[in-house]
This record gives sequence, C-alpha cells and structure tokens, in this order.
Amino acid sequence: MAYSNLIREEELKNKIASDFFSSYDTTQILGDVDFCVALPSEDRSSEVQYFLWAEAKKGDKSNLEESITQLILTIGKARTFEKHLPPAFIGAFDSAKIGFVSYNSIHEVFYMNDFNWNVTPSDHTTKEFLIVLDFVKGTLFDNLLTFDLDNDKKDLDRFIKANFKLGGKRISRIKISKNNFVVIYQKWLKEVKPTIVVDWDAAKNEGVFDSDFYLADLLSKDGISIKEKLQVLLEKTHYTLGRKKNELGLFTSSRADFNDGQKAYKKFWNRYERPPKKEYRDYIINRKDLLVPQDIRERQGSFFTPQKWVELSQQYLADELGEDWQDQYYIWDCAAGTGNLLNGLTNKYRIWASTLNQADVDVMHERIENGANLLHNHVFQFDFLNDSFDKLPEGLREIINDEERRKKLVIYINPPYAEAATTRQKTGTGRNKKNVALNKIAITYKTLLGGATNELYAQFLIRVYQEIPSSVLANFSTLKNLQAPNFRDFRKNFRAKLGRIFLVPADSFDNVKGDFPIGFHIWRLDVDESFISIEADIYEKDGSYIGAKTLNAPIPGGLIMDWLKTIHDKAGKCIAYLRMLGSDIQNDNGVFITNTPSESDLKQRKTCNITANNLESISVYFAVRQTIKATWLNDRDQYTFPKSDWMKDDEFKNNCFAFSIFSSQNRINKNGYINHWIPFTEYEIGARDNYKSHFMIDYISGKNRPPKEVNLFSETENTPLPLIFSDEAEAVFDAGRELWCYYHSQSDSDPNASLYDIKLYFQGTKITKNGKVQMKNNSDDERYMELIQNLRLRLRILASKIEPKIYEYDFLKR
Repeated sequence: MAYSNLIREEELKNKIASDFFSSYDTTQILGDVDFCVALPSEDRSSEVQYFLWAEAKKGDKSNLEESITQLILTIGKARTFEKHLPPAFIGAFDSAKIGFVSYNSIHEVFYMNDFNWNVTPSDHTTKEFLIVLDFVKGTLFDNLLTFDLDNDKKDLDRFIKANFKLGGKRISRIKISKNNFVVIYQKWLKEVKPTIVVDWDAAKNEGVFDSDFYLADLLSKDGISIKEKLQVLLEKTHYTLGRKKNELGLFTSSRADFNDGQKAYKKFWNRYERPPKKEYRDYIINRKDLLVPQDIRERQGSFFTPQKWVELSQQYLADELGEDWQDQYYIWDCAAGTGNLLNGLTNKYRIWASTLNQADVDVMHERIENGANLLHNHVFQFDFLNDSFDKLPEGLREIINDEERRKKLVIYINPPYAEAATTRQKTGTGRNKKNVALNKIAITYKTLLGGATNELYAQFLIRVYQEIPSSVLANFSTLKNLQAPNFRDFRKNFRAKLGRIFLVPADSFDNVKGDFPIGFHIWRLDVDESFISIEADIYEKDGSYIGAKTLNAPIPGGLIMDWLKTIHDKAGKCIAYLRMLGSDIQNDNGVFITNTPSESDLKQRKTCNITANNLESISVYFAVRQTIKATWLNDRDQYTFPKSDWMKDDEFKNNCFAFSIFSSQNRINKNGYINHWIPFTEYEIGARDNYKSHFMIDYISGKNRPPKEVNLFSETENTPLPLIFSDEAEAVFDAGRELWCYYHSQSDSDPNASLYDIKLYFQGTKITKNGKVQMKNNSDDERYMELIQNLRLRLRILASKIEPKIYEYDFLKR
C-alpha cells in the first residue's frame, strides 16, 4: 500500500502534502479542518484561494462518506465557509485512498433549516451526523471521485494538475483517448465487472465478453450507450443485450443488472469524461481486439495486423500475382475480425469478409457506413472451422464451386494461432486450452493434420487445401508448418508450391508476446509440391528490410534428438542426468545438467544418463544447445543430426567439455548426492577435506576416460592422454579456480560444493510472488561478484569460439 498503517495522522498529512501537493501551499490552518490546499501567494493581505479542505484519517479502513460527513459538520459548526472563500473541492483521505467532491455539489447542506450544528463532528452516532450522512450518500453517489494512492497515482496527479488552478468552472475529469482506454479497461475489470450480475462463462460461450459491457459504459452519455451497434447497451440503471425479433415479430432482449445499485459503477466512472471524442470512438471500436482476453484472441484470431504488414503483404501479392491482381482475382478473408487486413484493397466488388463473431460483423458494417471500401452483403458471420459452405453468400459459393473461377480466388487471412497445449501444459502443470481442437475441421482432418491437429491455423490451412483446391492461399502464421517436427504429417499432406514469403518479429503484432518470427506465405494450391526449403525476406519491427534467411523442413531421422539417441548409455555408472527438450532453439532453456531430475521428467523420458562413456558427446550436445543466442529470427530453427567431422576435432570437443562444467545450466548440487563434477584438486583450491569423488579430475587426466580406438599397427592400446585445452578454455578454468579458491577461504565452506552450491552460498535465496524459493541474481559480496562476472565473461568468449563449429558441423544450418 501507499503508506504504512502505523504512521500517525500528522505524518500522513505531511506525506500527502509532499507527494501530491508540493506545488501548493499546504501550511494553512483553518480551525479544526485537518488539511488545506491553497494557491501559493506572497501577498499576505490578499484573500487565500483554496482548492481543497479535507479530513484525514490514519490507517486504511476509513469510510470516505463518513469522513466527508465529519468534515461537513466541522465546517458547518465553525461556519468556516463564511470566514474564508470556500474551496473548489472538499474531500477525505487515509493511508490508502483519497476522495474529492466539488464544493458546489454539497454547499446547500449548510443552509438546512432547524439543524443543530453544535454537535461533536467526530461522534458518528448523533442524529445530526446521520442526517448529513444520508445527504452525503445521495450526493456522493453521482459526484465522488476516488483514487487509490497505489494504483491510481498517475490519474490522481493528472486530476490535481487539471483542477487545482484558478478559473476552473467545472470539474476536469480524466479524458479517454486511444492511449489510455486499455488501461482504464484493466481498472474497470477490478472495480466494476464484479458488480454486474452475469454468468461470465455462459456469456463467453455465446460470444459476449466483459469488454462488451465496458464499451457500453465507455461509449455512453448520461447513462445511455450512444453506439447503436454495440453488442451490449447501457440503459441508465442496467444493460440490455441479445436484441432480436421473436416469432411474433417483436423485439426481445436480455437484461443484466448491478448487484450494488451501481455504486461501484458511479464511483469508477466519476473520474472520467465520457464519451471520448468522436475520432477516438471509431478507433476504440476498430481496436476492440485489444480488450479481448488472451485465450479468446488466440482462439478466435482477434489479433490486429499492423498496417505496415498489411501494406507489405499486399505488395508481395502484387509481385506474385501481377500488378492488376485485385481486378483479376477474388479475395476472401475468412478470419477477418474487424477487417483491417482488407484495408487498402480497391475493388470492393471482388472482396468477401467473414468472421466468427456477429459483433465484429456489426463493426465492419458500421465501417462500411463510414466509408470502408467493402460491400455490406459481402461481409457476413461464418464459423470457418464448423460451418458448411452452403451457408456462404451465393456469389462466393459459386466461385468456390467453379473450378476455373476458383483458380482466381485468394484466401487472404491472418488466422488464429492458438494451440490446445502450451509448453507449460505439456509438462503436466496446466490444462489444455478448451475448444481449440474440438471442431468439425479438426475431427474431419485429424489424420491429415497429425501432430498439428492442436493448431488452429493449421486447421484453417488444411480446410482451404482440401475444400478450396487450386486457389491461392496467402496467410500470416508462425513457421511451425515449415519447420516443426510435429507438423511432419501436415507437410506430407499439404502439398503446394510456396511462392513469396517474408518474416517479421511476432511482437510487432499487438498483444502478441514472445521473440519468434511470423511469416506471410503465398501458396499456389494448384501446384503439387512438397516443401523442402525456401529463402525468406526478413523485415525488422520498424519495417526495414535486413536480408534473407533460408528455411528448411526437417528431414526424418535428421534432428539432433535422433543423434542423441545414438549416444545413450544405460550400462555405465551414472554421474548425472542430461535434461533434454525439443530440437529447436526456443527450447534451449529446458536443456540442463542435473543430479536431481524431477519425477515428471523421468516419467516422460526427458533425461539421458551421463557416464564416462558418453560424457564427451553429451558435453558437445549440451554446449551446442547453450552457446547460440536466441533471437526472434532463429527461435524456431531446428538442431540437426551433425556430420561426423566433429569427432576428429579435439579442440572443439574439449571446448564443449569446459563449457559444460562451468555453464550456469550445470545445476549439479551436493545436497544428499555425491558431486562428481569438481574439476580441481583439493590442493589447487585449498579445500578443508577430501572430496567424496575425484571423477572429473581423473577424467581430465585420462584415468577413467574410455580408450580410443585400438591402433592396428601397435601391440598396445591407445591409452587416453590428459585433455589439452585451448587458451579460451584455459581462461575459463582459471576464472573458475579463482572462484572455488575464494569460496574455500570461507570458514564454513563445504569441500564437496558444486558451482551451483557456491553461487547459492554467496547469492542466497528470495521468495517470488508465486511463493517459490529462488536464487537471487546478485550478492552483496563484492569480491564474489567480481569473480562470477569474470567467469561469465570467459564463458561468453569460449561460446563465441564454439559457435562457428556448430554451423560447420551442421548441428545448425544457416
């Protein structure tokens, strides 16, 4: 909270004055009024201009209505308003909140007939207090502006700046614009939504969301929604929705009420000026996608394609199909949302747009009335993953059914990309997203989709391919259909020629989080061709062209996980486990070395035993997965089965080994386990006792490494020699040795401590917001910070030496 509950009232007043009213004079004392804010003036003879008289209460449990009632009784008893110019506002505050009401809205209370003003204002039980409280409740219901001192600080600052000035004739409420309507929505969700009597889950199933109620409030004047085509309408004291004709030809609708008589609604909206300016209203309606919950946006495709990518995609279509393509081809956006992907298209007689939600259709129809270049009867509601083409408008249906005209149909879409199971859900810690794979198309084409069944955009693509053959498909999507192993069956059954393609960062799309590429693909469905490889153009977030990148489909049996299967060793003594995950760069953080694998990982076979026999190969795999820096562009790149040349490169192998020992993803710890991963002798680091294991020291010296191949021209076995390290790897060992030495100089050091244990010793732990215990990022020990930062630097240098070899030996393809 903003201020401690324990501070005294005087201290609270000082803090409020300093934090919010430092530009004003807060030193004035008016009888028993707790707090005054006035216009600063050096002329002591002039009348003081007051902006606020307020009641202060310590703690955070005060009732603002009761506090303002007490203030009114204090003012009335002393007749303060007759001795001084009344303020613009009266109010009250405690350590958590502050409220304002204009003086003009309550001044009549001071002129009540037959009222005893001589009662004690702080006595909340008197008849007079209750009379004034009743008046205050009725007045404040429509006029009180309240702010949370924590969450509404910026709004409070704006309010004070706008209203605490000379000449203000009316309250200047916070104006709503395209910059703040989403922030206001987030606050509305907490304060107003809980007071609306609606079964939100049932409403969601009917395509009605809380954002529809918010828009009804936002786009209203004097308690009446001003937009006719909103899905929900505010009508003074309640909402109406679902207006339609019944069998008698009469209009019917449903009604939603407030459970608190609109108290929270009034309290919230008193802060804001409604409705917003007309130019903002249109923008807000067109960008209602920003108010749709994340899971709904993902499932229904309510993502707004940035205009620069819309324009670029249409240029690529022109390059692919010819400059006159809009007059030669028909266009159908079957996942249109509010239709922004169609902006810039010129021939409205050849364009169709459909979307799942009728509310979005209504928005597009309204845009048509305001000049959008679309035809009213070409915009319609249609569930592409469930509805039959029999429901399509006649003109579009005729095109799809005509083999020749269908060749001139472009399916132009940015479809929803939700998948039924996220990474977190796949690990068993969450639940699959509802209603993602449960539709007619997913069921019908499950065999063709294979592992891609859970992906909504793949369902769109397969229906187009199967049911609108020989057309042109132009779509935005992730690159899973080109690169992901679980799209193997999809690629086998989706045989079309990929023409032009460009890639852009995913986070350049509104409300899309994550560093991965989104591609715009143009497919020629009339050409039977398997996707193998293509060169894609690359654009940065600002729209600038930065080059090209080759995208490759994975070869069956050709991924790094297939190679890893060849180095499993279940016979040798296990010194740790490799935790392995996926074959692409986005999963690199899930690869680590541990001696405490989770039961879930063991059960799901996500571990590989590390032994003396495979440590060399495991180190190579581990270093390969940890040295490449993930970017938005390489996020989906697949590690592949390497060429065997790496096996002859001792320097590369030993660099990988050194990296694996000291990497932050080496999570070996000593608690209850024997630590086999100490690379220095007791003498080197000044350990206080003998180690329980000398495995790693012996391995480096050659004692327990498996022998190399027998030399057929010699009678003796080719005994392993001590490992020889590059200068970069030696620098890592030197930095690590310094760190171990410093740790073992501590009086309570443990001789069996691992690198992880040493970091934990100096950095300590913290409790996260989720209640989990987590190692801190830094330490108060300056010497330790110098040593760990030096080790990290040396590791980065070593990684840069390893990286070129990763591409040279085809662990990754450029």
